[in-house]
Amino acid sequence: MEIRHLASDDLDAVLDIRRRAFGPLSGSGADTWRKLVSPMLPEGRYLGAFDGTRLVGAARINPYVQWWHGRPLSMGGVAGVTVSPEDRGRGVGRALTAAAVERCAQLGHAVSALYPATTPLYRKAGYEHAGVFQRITVPAEALRTLGDPGAAVKLRRMGPADAAELVALIGRVHTATRASGPLCFDERTWRLWLEDDDDFCYLAEDGFVVYRWSDGDIEVDNLLAGSEATARALWSLVGSASTVAKSVTAYVDPADPVLWMLRERSKDEVAQTRWMFRLIDLPAAVEGRGFPAGVSIEAPLVVTDPQREANTGTWVLRVNGGSGFVTREAGEAGEATRLTIGGMSALFAGVSTATLRRAGLLTGGSPEAGDALDAAFGCAAYMIDYF
Repeated sequence: MEIRHLASDDLDAVLDIRRRAFGPLSGSGADTWRKLVSPMLPEGRYLGAFDGTRLVGAARINPYVQWWHGRPLSMGGVAGVTVSPEDRGRGVGRALTAAAVERCAQLGHAVSALYPATTPLYRKAGYEHAGVFQRITVPAEALRTLGDPGAAVKLRRMGPADAAELVALIGRVHTATRASGPLCFDERTWRLWLEDDDDFCYLAEDGFVVYRWSDGDIEVDNLLAGSEATARALWSLVGSASTVAKSVTAYVDPADPVLWMLRERSKDEVAQTRWMFRLIDLPAAVEGRGFPAGVSIEAPLVVTDPQREANTGTWVLRVNGGSGFVTREAGEAGEATRLTIGGMSALFAGVSTATLRRAGLLTGGSPEAGDALDAAFGCAAYMIDYF
């Protein structure tokens, strides 16, 4: 089996395997898929596994920016991992995932994330469960009444020409809110999504919304607001369809302010999908991440990464003034906290040391060291985009 970069001539074979793995795509869906992936081919972002000349599997690496405590990191979003049904069980998926990790490194991504169809495959490649993709369902009428008639928030329709402005807005809001986990597409992908006639898109100075009709109700793909006034304006715009739509489903931060704005809230109707995360370049990821400004720690860590030896070894983590970095140390640190690369990735994403220890992903260290690491990395990681 050979793994190599795919070319445009391979897309028909990729689409055939994709249909067999995930089900058929509509004609328009296939066209959109081609528009999405074609620019990635010359960048080496689509990998194919071949048995001779026959394509037996594929994996794509999407170019994303992901925020960690308000700072952007280059993230490779691994998606479209598909194996031909007749070739399953041969290790194709495992080989593709390992190749995708190495390609993420070559592309300069400090971290990587994915939505798993199966956990064991990706866990063996160093990924670990990290955050949530959460959908809430609320009555449309409850959103309609959130508007503040006295707030002068200007909303306008948004289209492909607004992609650059939208990307900049997303960065400003995630930075200001110290967000951990959410991602942003690049401009060309946003232009493609904003061309969809079935989506209704509105832009404010510090927020935006993308929503659509779905079986007589409303589905919100994205809604981000940097202020109370804009949040109320956008949510009430969505809820203004309440004479027709009875409910609204929305993909949100589990701590989205709308949940504190609702007049009545006694029981949340929530569905969660989990995503997995992996550090590709440990020093670059720590240096690029934001940390709480009031936290100052120095902690020895021993990390084991069988696939990426550059991450393996004894490190000293130093965090101060909202920034952090790791330096390599010679030999073993006797009192160090020891982590698998999956455990280190989960810690980076805010999973507590107590959880990691009881899950077998962390050993050694002291309770005080665990408290310090939790203070530095603690967050509730989330995404509002599926890929």
